[in-house]
Amino acid sequence: MTATHRLRLAAVAALMLVSTRAGAQQRSGVMGVLLSHVNDVHAKLVGLARAIPADQYSWRPMEGVRSSGEVLLHVAVDNYFMPSMVGVQPDTSTHVDPKNFATLSAFEKQQLDRDATIATLDRSFEHLVKAMEATPDSSLSHPVTMFGQKTTVEGMWVGTTTHLHEHLGQLIAYARMNHVVPPWSK
Repeated sequence: MTATHRLRLAAVAALMLVSTRAGAQQRSGVMGVLLSHVNDVHAKLVGLARAIPADQYSWRPMEGVRSSGEVLLHVAVDNYFMPSMVGVQPDTSTHVDPKNFATLSAFEKQQLDRDATIATLDRSFEHLVKAMEATPDSSLSHPVTMFGQKTTVEGMWVGTTTHLHEHLGQLIAYARMNHVVPPWSK
C-alpha cells in the first residue's frame, strides 16, 4: 500500500469516526445506532453517485430493472415516504404524496442530471434524518403498519435503515459492473 493510499484510508477512517461519534453524541440507544448507519449510507451513496460518470446514470444491468440514476432517486423518494408512516410528511415541493403510489414511481423516474440527482438525494437524507431525530424514544414501541404488516415505530426505522443498505449494495454492484470503484474502498 502506498503512502498516498494509507493517507486516504486514514482520512476516511477519521471522518467516519468523527461522523459516527457526532451522531452518537446527539442520540443514544437504538436510534443513535440507526442514525449513524443512515449517515454512513448517505456519505457512501453520495460518494458513489459522484464517482459514477454522468453517462452511466442511465445504465441498467437488464431491461425492467432500475437504472443507476433511478436507484438513487428510489432511495430519495423512500427517504420521503418512510417517515410518513410515523406522520412526518414530505415537503409539498417534492410532489410526493405517500398515499398515491404513482407519485413515488414518478419521482424515481425523473430525468435529472447527475448534479440534480445528488442534490435531490442529499435533501431527502436531510428530511429522513430530521424525522428520525424527532422520534422520541418513548414512541419506539408504538404500533405502526408498514406495507400492510403490523410493526412498531422502532421496527419501521430498522426497516428503513435496512432498505438503505440494500440499495447501497445494489449500487455498489452496478458501479463495479461498470468498472467504478467505490471511493471508500480504493
